Amino acid sequence: MDKRIIKTKNNLYNGLLKVMKEKEFEDIKVSDICEKAITNRSTFYDHFSDKYELLTSLIEDLKKSLISDLENNNKETESLKEYYMLVIKSLIDHIDSNIDIYNSILKKNNNSIVMDMMYDTVYKDIEKELEKYKNNTDIPTEVITKFYVTAVSNICLDYIRYPKKYKKDKIISYLEQLIPSNIYQ
Repeated sequence: MDKRIIKTKNNLYNGLLKVMKEKEFEDIKVSDICEKAITNRSTFYDHFSDKYELLTSLIEDLKKSLISDLENNNKETESLKEYYMLVIKSLIDHIDSNIDIYNSILKKNNNSIVMDMMYDTVYKDIEKELEKYKNNTDIPTEVITKFYVTAVSNICLDYIRYPKKYKKDKIISYLEQLIPSNIYQ
C-alpha cells in the first residue's frame, strides 16, 4: 500500500480515537474526526464512506495485529496449559501495546465490537490447538474453550477499563494459578 494512504489512514484513526475520548461514537461527526486528524473531509471520503467504515477498518487492523501476535508466539508446547498461558501472554501484551486504542473505543462508548473481535480471534486460535489434544472428558471442546476464553476476555476487559488496577504480570500470574494443569484431560 502507498505510504501516503497508510499515513492518511493512520491520521484518521488517530483523529477518531481522540474524538472517541470526548464523545460517544453515535454523537461523532465526520467533521469532528477530520478536525482532529487535520484532514479534509474530501480526503476522508476518498478512503471511507462514513465513520462506521472507519471504525470497522480500525478494528480489522487491530484484529490482524492480534492474529499476527498470536501466530508469532505460537510455539510448540508441552501441555495445553502452557499453550493457554502463551495465548494469554500474547493477548495481554497485544492489549498493553494498544491500550490507548482499546481504551478509546471501550471507555466512553462501551463498544462490544472490539471485545467480540478479541474473543473470536482467540477462540479460533485455541480451537485449532485443541484439535491436537485428546479429550478424555465428557465435556465438549466447545464448552471448555468458551469457558476459558470468556473468563480471560472479561479479565482483559477489566484490564482495559482499569489499567492501573492490576499490573500485567500480576494478571498473568493470577490466571496461571487459576488454570488447572489438567485442562482437557
